[in-house]
Amino acid sequence: MQENDYFCTKINRSFHRLTQFLNKYTFFLAVLLLVSCSDKKQEKVVTPWGEVLDEEPDSIDASDDFDLHEIQHSGQLILATISGPQTYYDYHGRQLGTQYLLVQRLADKIGVGIRVEICRDSTELAAKFAEGEVDIVAWPTPGAIEVNPESPLLAKEWKGWYKPEFIDEVKKEETALLTTQRVRRHVFSPMLDKKGGVISHYDKLFMQYSMPIRWDWRLMAAQCYQESTFDPKAVSFAGARGLMQIMPGTADVLGLPRDKMYDPEQNIAAAAKYLGQLEGKFGDIRDRAERTNFVLASYNGGIHHIRDAMALAQRDGKNPHRWREVAEYVLKLATPKYYNDPIVKHGYMRGSETVDYVSKIRQRHQGYMGVKVKTAPLGFHPSQPRKADKRKKKYDI
Repeated sequence: MQENDYFCTKINRSFHRLTQFLNKYTFFLAVLLLVSCSDKKQEKVVTPWGEVLDEEPDSIDASDDFDLHEIQHSGQLILATISGPQTYYDYHGRQLGTQYLLVQRLADKIGVGIRVEICRDSTELAAKFAEGEVDIVAWPTPGAIEVNPESPLLAKEWKGWYKPEFIDEVKKEETALLTTQRVRRHVFSPMLDKKGGVISHYDKLFMQYSMPIRWDWRLMAAQCYQESTFDPKAVSFAGARGLMQIMPGTADVLGLPRDKMYDPEQNIAAAAKYLGQLEGKFGDIRDRAERTNFVLASYNGGIHHIRDAMALAQRDGKNPHRWREVAEYVLKLATPKYYNDPIVKHGYMRGSETVDYVSKIRQRHQGYMGVKVKTAPLGFHPSQPRKADKRKKKYDI
């Protein structure tokens, strides 16, 4: 979808400039025709287009810029920047970064979307800006946002709207999203009935849908608890929904209807399908236990970031197929030295969360390993806390 938007925008802009050129050329020919019909005798000069009067028309617009009105017509504002926590990064399907959030506010104001072009370094960023390929650039310095000088109306809009206090506002917004308000969910016990050997009300579903991908159903249960604490109505700030916290875009690809994302069975079935797809992308990791770690990490942090960390590990003489060694580089992707490294293709990553995610699931799985295959008790609705948990109110985590 983003690729289609990119080409549509390119075509729109090229068509706009071509139209302007044809309009100016048609107007120019019309002026010549009027002059040729006049009885006045005037000096003529020779140009590449033939003989014309030595007199400039009074009102020919020589501008071929893609300014505010054209941006609004195309529905897309192009932002160029460098990956980083202050500029732009993708976090669980949500675009964040101080600079990006500022530009997002402007885009909302003028009623357009944003397409982000990530540059490798400041040199590439400066070249795009100088060539007028983008509308706005966000330099890797807090608050350093520049508008294309050939778009004076957009620049005027930015200057009239921007206030310095916006920086602190978006930082607070981002901090809130990344901490207490990240996932709204009820908190349930990690085990529904420890003595009875029941992990959750969804044990049968974990057993059913883990079989095709040859996963231990208890591992899938451990992952589910990490994602939603077994709350089928859980929703994240980025829009991930349900037991396994599936993003709407991912649901579309997996064939999960958006109006069924909170349905326990369909959510678990889609998650199992996605885990199977991820496992297929790590076929180069022969050890099954190790491969599972990489799949879990990719489910949380994105496969491209994990591949970046693997590339860094291999370059430094580490084993790229051993999670313990790659996890070190997942953490390092939060520092400029590493996320700006030429070998890294997808930039900055909040790696500590992903490493912690894998660790907690593995630890919980170990705790679940003694649980035998049993049937969950009846008469208890999954959306209601047990009596022992009634004092636990809904809160944000």
